[in-house]
Amino acid sequence: MAVEQVDYADGDVALTGFLVKPEGAPRAAVLVLPTIANCNTPMVRRAHMLAQAGYLVLIADFYGVQVRDFDHARELAAPLRASAEGYRQRLHAGLAALTAQPEAQGLPVAAVGYCMGGQAALELARDGADLVLAASFHGLLDTQAPAKSGSVRARILVCHGDADPMVPRAQVMAFWEEMDAAGANWHFHSYSGVKHGFTDPGSDARGMAAIGYEASADRQSWAALLGLLDEVLG
Repeated sequence: MAVEQVDYADGDVALTGFLVKPEGAPRAAVLVLPTIANCNTPMVRRAHMLAQAGYLVLIADFYGVQVRDFDHARELAAPLRASAEGYRQRLHAGLAALTAQPEAQGLPVAAVGYCMGGQAALELARDGADLVLAASFHGLLDTQAPAKSGSVRARILVCHGDADPMVPRAQVMAFWEEMDAAGANWHFHSYSGVKHGFTDPGSDARGMAAIGYEASADRQSWAALLGLLDEVLG
């Protein structure tokens, strides 16, 4: 499956998404929100996996510039996430780029995110985006603008490593309470002993104590995503 470049913008910030099409008619359109490192090989792999499952996929662009390394990514992410309004505007630009694709017309739309992208998918849901599903894999759960009652239209799926130091249990409990107060329909899968980045086979090679690949959690969380997509799509 070929990867096609999609140029779009958030105001005067030029952005570049990457589109992957399924072999046949797509079941739905899926916005993939990447890790803090932006579009990279693991994100392209996930986009191909979703396309193979029958979905039209666009990998969004957070920054509009090439990420050099992790420190550079953190420098780029900090101002983007400085305000909920600006962050969500950038995310909606990616969503609009996906729904503008000719193949996406009339399709239900989902958002699937990893790490920072998991937080981003939840931010779109909190903001009332017209999504059938917002799914977070080892995503951050905190927010500057908690969901309001009735604002969450999407079904919510969170796949979380319980040993993820970036998302302590206090943050998990706060997220549950937030979703309950908003009246959201949410699923939360927590995997014992599992760290941040558990879906990326390359996590172990990064030499960071906080992250690690976990094959079982990777398989089970992927099955949870496909199963819930089947449910919400009918």
